[in-house]
Parts: sequence; structure tokens; C-alpha cells
Amino acid sequence: IIFEDNHLLVINKKAGQLVQGDKTGDASLLDLIKDFIKKRDQKPGNVFLGLVHRIDRPTSGLVIYAKTSKALTRLTQMVKNREIKKIYWAVVANNPIAPKMRLVHYLQKNEKTNKATVFIKPTDNAKEAILNYEMICKLDNFQLLEIDLETGRHHQIRAQLSKMGAPIKGD
Repeated sequence: IIFEDNHLLVINKKAGQLVQGDKTGDASLLDLIKDFIKKRDQKPGNVFLGLVHRIDRPTSGLVIYAKTSKALTRLTQMVKNREIKKIYWAVVANNPIAPKMRLVHYLQKNEKTNKATVFIKPTDNAKEAILNYEMICKLDNFQLLEIDLETGRHHQIRAQLSKMGAPIKGD
């Protein structure tokens, strides 16, 4: 727990943790936190905990949960209006890429394989995906990029960076 008050809870999610339940049936961070709050606060009934935003399972980072329905409504609206700024960092292969760039692609999600296919031009059933990145550190074998998403597509960052020849380390 990074921050908690009466309205919200900010968690530092580890890479590999599931933010909310899915078809795998694996324990989710949402369920683990609900159980923790129920025990810690000795709550007799169900614990309300609303997910404000998600990050992919392989990704580490901060996740915001709302402790009341009113807070969930307000925080979700703030995310939608981009009043809450989300910053992503990615360590990528040290291939020659521009130090700063805006990427526009079209992503098609494959539900069966849980993967995204990247296209350069509009394609059937593909959604526009836009991100901006800036290189903030360059090492011998890797680069650290700071990424700002304009859209939030399935596996967008990893798919777009890989398409341009800069796969995320470990992907």
C-alpha cells in the first residue's frame, strides 16, 4: 500500500499480478485487497473496492482502487478526462530509434491468443493506437523510454514498440 485514505487506495502492483479477475481464475489483486481490508478492519459484510484503472499482468506499477462508489465515479471520470496523469516506463532493446516520437498504428486484438497484431494502415476490426515516447536514458544494451498513451489499447505499448524494432526487455 503506497497511499490510503477514506476514499482511495493506491497499490504498488508487482509484475505478474492480475489486477482483476479473468478467465484464468487466478487470484486477483482486487480480491486479495478486499480480503485484507475485511480482516484488517474486521468488516462483517462485503468490502466495496472499485477498480479505477488497469495495467497489464506482466507490468509493475501503481494501481488506484476506490473505497466508495462515489470515489469510483469521480476517479473514473478523472482518468477519462486525463486529469490523472499516467506515466509508463519501458526498458527496450538498444536498437536505433528516434529519441522522441509519436507512434500511430492500428491494433487488432486476438481473443484466443490474447495478443495484439499491429498494422501501419487502417484495417478491419483494428483500432487506432497512439502513443508518444521519449528516451530518458541510454545504456550499452538498453534504453529507458517514458511513454504517454493517447489511447489505451490491449497490449498497446509492447505491441507498438516491438513493431518499431524496440521490444520491451523480457517480452
